[in-house]
Amino acid sequence: MYCEQLGCDMNIYQTPHEHFGRLNMEMWRAVRLVVDTGIHSRGWSRQQAIDYMADRVSLPRVTVEAEIDRYIALPGQALAYQLGNLKFRELRSRAEHALGDDFDIRQYHDALIAAGPVSLPVLENVFTSWLATASERG
Repeated sequence: MYCEQLGCDMNIYQTPHEHFGRLNMEMWRAVRLVVDTGIHSRGWSRQQAIDYMADRVSLPRVTVEAEIDRYIALPGQALAYQLGNLKFRELRSRAEHALGDDFDIRQYHDALIAAGPVSLPVLENVFTSWLATASERG
C-alpha cells in the first residue's frame, strides 16, 4: 500500500485515467477497512459486506465476492496492511525530518525493505539502527 503512494511522489500518474485508477485502488483499500471491521466487529453477514463493497468500488462482482471471502477467512488482514502502510509513512516522515537534505529515499527503502516481513516493533528497530547510521554519515 505504501508503494502505491510512491507513484504520486514520482509523478508517474500523468493522465486522468491513471489518476482514476490510483484513486479507485485507494477507494478499494478504504472500503476493505470498513468491510473487515463490519464483518468481524459488527457482525455483518457475507451479503452485507458484498453489497457494501459492490456499491462503492468499480470491481466485477466475482472479484468483490472473492475479496469478501478472503476478509471473512483472514480477520484483520486489511487492517494490518493499513497499519504497515501508516508505519512506513510515519518512519519516512521521521527520517526526512531528522536528516533534512541528507535524506536519501533509496537508502531508506533499501534498509526497511531488506528487513523483509517483520513485525512493526522489529521494523521500528531496523529503522532506528538505519537512522543512526544515516545520521553519522550525514
